[in-house]
Amino acid sequence: MAEEYAESLLQKDSYFEGCPGCKVDQQKELQRGVPIKQVFIIWIIVLSTALAISSLFPFLYFMIRGFHIAKREEDIGYYAGFVGSSYMLGRALTSTLWGTFSDRYGRKPVIIIGSATVAVFNTLFGFSVNFWMAISSRFLLGCLNGLLGPIKAYACETVREEYQSLALSAVSTAWGTGLIIGPALGGYLAQPAEKFPGIFASDSLFGRFPYLLPCLIISVFAAIVTIYCFWIPESLHTHNSEKVPTRGSYDALEVATQWSDGKETNTTSKKSLVKNWPLMSSIIVYCIFSLHDMAYSEIFSLWAESPKRLGGLSYTTEDVGTILAVSGVGLLIFQSLLYPVVERIMGPIMLSRILGIISVPLLTSYHFIAMLSGVALFVALNCVSLLKNVFSISIVTGLFILQNRAVDQDQRGAANGIAMTWMSLAKAIGPASAGILFSWAEKRQNASFLPGDLMVFFVLNVIEVVAVLLTFRPFLVDSQYLI
Repeated sequence: MAEEYAESLLQKDSYFEGCPGCKVDQQKELQRGVPIKQVFIIWIIVLSTALAISSLFPFLYFMIRGFHIAKREEDIGYYAGFVGSSYMLGRALTSTLWGTFSDRYGRKPVIIIGSATVAVFNTLFGFSVNFWMAISSRFLLGCLNGLLGPIKAYACETVREEYQSLALSAVSTAWGTGLIIGPALGGYLAQPAEKFPGIFASDSLFGRFPYLLPCLIISVFAAIVTIYCFWIPESLHTHNSEKVPTRGSYDALEVATQWSDGKETNTTSKKSLVKNWPLMSSIIVYCIFSLHDMAYSEIFSLWAESPKRLGGLSYTTEDVGTILAVSGVGLLIFQSLLYPVVERIMGPIMLSRILGIISVPLLTSYHFIAMLSGVALFVALNCVSLLKNVFSISIVTGLFILQNRAVDQDQRGAANGIAMTWMSLAKAIGPASAGILFSWAEKRQNASFLPGDLMVFFVLNVIEVVAVLLTFRPFLVDSQYLI
């Protein structure tokens, strides 16, 4: 009898007619097996944004050189850093606003606007004819694309609780895949008139704008995703909060029995996010790892394409594209098949900690790998690049999980907005500081202490060590152990 009553309450009192969030919750209750469709939708949306963020890295060195703004070859990295960071600076200024907007008006509008922004401003970046146009288009792309915070909330809200780690893994997998496949596209398709003269004439549109082709292909993909997003379900609850809130499980009954203390419950759910230490500690650690990852992405392409006399590999954009494509395939396989299993066994904090520690000797090996040549160089560089990117995205996924555990649904968009604001600020600092560091390091090839790229990888390791140390208690706290 008690079971029948519980089932009746769940079915009748916890769902509200006309509420899109309740409709999604009902669909989750009927869901059986792995939610492949929902995870794939999330993956595609994030991928369309991530591709645009990093596709410029393989050709940015040559783009800056073509603008003729750098007086010396060693100064190219300095200017490249500012172009690389302009997107993240724009996103840092507006992420909290987009998160708050998504909590009030829904996740779906923010997702549509973000995807449409990629289609427009990434194309404009491909048409850049000078340094300032490149910076402006990237900055506006960052300001108007507030998708990443709300999409993490959306990922948690559209699948059952036992599949939330898989959905968040899809966010970070798509993000990581985009950050690798994007540069691969940029590397293969930039300067098509030089690489494919039989197809693209030097006086054609793609000959006059050598970096338009990869940007245009990504923009077309983003436009298709934008159109598709009009048919995805909204996951935000819009019903009157004075009634019993929706839960995706029998937790609704627990809430119902406590609803007589409604004011207390409401006060708890509306508590200040800044005072939520499990949330804020995970955001701080997330920001430091993000700064490191963005600095690494900037430095890797600059280092690979710089001359051997300056400690680089003298790679072309196509060579860099190949390395990153291999990493992208390996990352996709690991995050899709292995990460959810490993995370369940070890937990997000322990996994992030171990991978961060292993990353230190891995980064140190880059200087010595540059001494190799031929097949040995190709194999070694592919191996370390694959491992580094898998480690980085796995760490970020674990921190995604901690952040979403720390807040209720009605604050999830704002919480992810705060995370995106600070992460974007960290990622804006990353490329700019990495470009300055790389340019300075190239001028000190004969220094007695950590000459050339040794200094670059040493600084990256220092940042990684700081982030790893902050994963220990009492600094980093998982909210599930506070209940």
